[in-house]
Amino acid sequence: MERRPPRQDVDESQLDVREPKRWAAGLPGVAVSLKRGVEQMGVTRTATTLRLLNQREGFDCPGCAWPEPQGHRRLAEFCENGAKAVAEEATRRRVGPDFFREHPVAELAGKTDYWLGQQGRLTEPVVLREGATHYEPISWQDAFELVASRLGGLASPDEAVFYTSGRTSNEAAFLYQLLVRSFGTNNLPDCSNMCHESSGAALSETTGIGKGSVGIDDFAHADLVVVVGQNPGTNHPRMLSALEDAKRAGARIVAVNPLPEAGLLRFKNPQNARGLVGPGTPLADEFLQIRLGGDQALFQAVGNLLLSWDAVDRGFVEAGTHGFDEYAAHVRRLDWAAVDRATGLPRAQVERFARLLASSERAIFCWAMGLTQHRHAVPTIREVANVALLRGMIGKRGAGLCPVRGHSNVQGDRTMGIWEKMPERFLAGLEAEFGIAVPRAHGYDTVGSIRAMRDGRVKVFFAVGGNFASATPDTPVTEAALRGLDLTVHVSTKLNRSHVVHGRTALILPTLGRTESDLQHGGEQFVTVEDSMSVVHRSRGRLEPASDRLLSEVSIVCRLARAVLGPDHPVPWEEFEKDYDLIRDRIARVVPGCEDYNERVRRPDGFVLPHAPRDAREFTGTRTGKAQFTANALTVLEVPPGRLLLQTLRSHDQYNTTIYGLDDRYRGVKDGRRVVFVNPDDLAELGLGDGRYVDLVGEWPDDPTGVTERRAPRFRVVAYPTARGCAAAYFPEANALVPLDSTAEVSGTPTSKSVVVRLEPVD
Repeated sequence: MERRPPRQDVDESQLDVREPKRWAAGLPGVAVSLKRGVEQMGVTRTATTLRLLNQREGFDCPGCAWPEPQGHRRLAEFCENGAKAVAEEATRRRVGPDFFREHPVAELAGKTDYWLGQQGRLTEPVVLREGATHYEPISWQDAFELVASRLGGLASPDEAVFYTSGRTSNEAAFLYQLLVRSFGTNNLPDCSNMCHESSGAALSETTGIGKGSVGIDDFAHADLVVVVGQNPGTNHPRMLSALEDAKRAGARIVAVNPLPEAGLLRFKNPQNARGLVGPGTPLADEFLQIRLGGDQALFQAVGNLLLSWDAVDRGFVEAGTHGFDEYAAHVRRLDWAAVDRATGLPRAQVERFARLLASSERAIFCWAMGLTQHRHAVPTIREVANVALLRGMIGKRGAGLCPVRGHSNVQGDRTMGIWEKMPERFLAGLEAEFGIAVPRAHGYDTVGSIRAMRDGRVKVFFAVGGNFASATPDTPVTEAALRGLDLTVHVSTKLNRSHVVHGRTALILPTLGRTESDLQHGGEQFVTVEDSMSVVHRSRGRLEPASDRLLSEVSIVCRLARAVLGPDHPVPWEEFEKDYDLIRDRIARVVPGCEDYNERVRRPDGFVLPHAPRDAREFTGTRTGKAQFTANALTVLEVPPGRLLLQTLRSHDQYNTTIYGLDDRYRGVKDGRRVVFVNPDDLAELGLGDGRYVDLVGEWPDDPTGVTERRAPRFRVVAYPTARGCAAAYFPEANALVPLDSTAEVSGTPTSKSVVVRLEPVD
């Protein structure tokens, strides 16, 4: 029997801290997966649902975007956190009219993200009218007419913002951006703005396409895999299987991270006996415990050493690249003292890493948020690309650049047009295909949207998926901006923080989940998604929907479009809602690389989108038509005495802003979340003991004359083997410390991995 949702909220006084683990997965991973499933779904539903997860005739995991293997798939093709994600979506818990009658919004606003998410699936559309204290039911038609009325009353379409999270299907994303552009704006911020926007910006400049250049099969053919600023054991657990395959094939693995992460130390694969009852597989051959933000200096140092040893693929560099001489001259002038300060690494270890790269024939470079969320994130990723280009590690089997996307279909959303500055080719294609006019002026990204809401330039906020209030930086500023809007609308499966941080009028529109069957007039439908390695494939839910009042995301977009744009709009919205094949036919004619979409996506493993650098060593997308070396000024993050450099990160019991539970098993934290991880030597210097409670006080130099402080109250100090001078705390609890105006150059990504803080003791 599944457990009822908790009535009591998180009690941080029960927080328990133990020694961190030095291995990941194994029997505990299996046990937790089954336990969470049974609690939320029951025994039979757990067995039925997990059997379909990531299978060809099943549904894509609503968690991370790590790809499925091509060809043979295991019976259990999922990880612990994927099982948790499915349990949360396929739960038997329900949030219906009785719940909203019982709980005023003011009470719900005082609950934690964990408590809100644990209440269950939303079952029907509800509205919070201006001045009301409770959400109440509303018909779908009345909800659409309310949104259409408010949008129609705006002075300009640019007074509305349309947000998207990564869970949206390709079909829904394509129609959503078509609706928004038909309405007359490019205000299409999405979760990419807060995570891999820096990767896209750097790769577009250096290789000509803002996506990674490797496939899942490349890992078995690599002789070196470099994992930088990434914790796959929690954030992409199935990646550990690919790393294990690489290791058994003879590859060396290098981990570069401020924190020692259990999954990169040793992996006990629950798919085999060696992992369940044996010792598992040691993964990282070399662990470079780098200071936060020091990765740019590390890769410049590696480039310097490779040049000094003449470990350069001259044939590739001369035939396929541009800018080598300027890059080489810049890196040869490297200030090694600055490298030492930036990285905190022994010079000998940097040299060992460079030697591995010099001797490698096939190297893969993987990274995630540890690189993308700094002021100098784009220059840092350019430096990773520089080293890859030096060694000719693009466009051959077992080698390439691999930004590991965080959320399922976040990459697909971008391919389908969810971006505030889509290129002219795409926009012109929409106009030619549908006979409409679309705007060209760039819209707001995520940070730009918050600023516009704050300043009164936006009146309506519409979100398909996600939890905007908890995902974004500068929490008090963001929440005040949302509360100042005329209307907020959220298309969601479950209750979250954004539903209780609302505009003067608010709507919650409940939608089908990935696990649920989608029946339309044209019969049972499937949707498609794109994984982190550009593979597009089907996803078909099988469960009965949580309520007969749910609509699919496609249906919601199509019905809203008819209400907003009127019955004479040239796009056949009603036909699209009935038959998703008709949507895919239009995608095939508009989106580059998606020709014969309906036929190719019905193949057992789908199809791979074209990638010229990977497929043919062609770099036609850059300004020179060749792979681009870049010379980047070195950034060293200097922290005042008595301060630390803080990064926000996930617990093992969460995915993005969804809190599955209160057990960060690998880091030894249980029954609480308000903790800050600090090196014991730093604690000694600060005069603080392990277990002391502190306020985290962020310091941001708003102008040359002083700093602005931001405060996150009452965190328990945890002595932890992180890099000296660095600290870590979970988001969303620490998001309040990330200044809205502290963003990455070029990409505009919030700098959630480099926040200067002091620890202020409290009783």
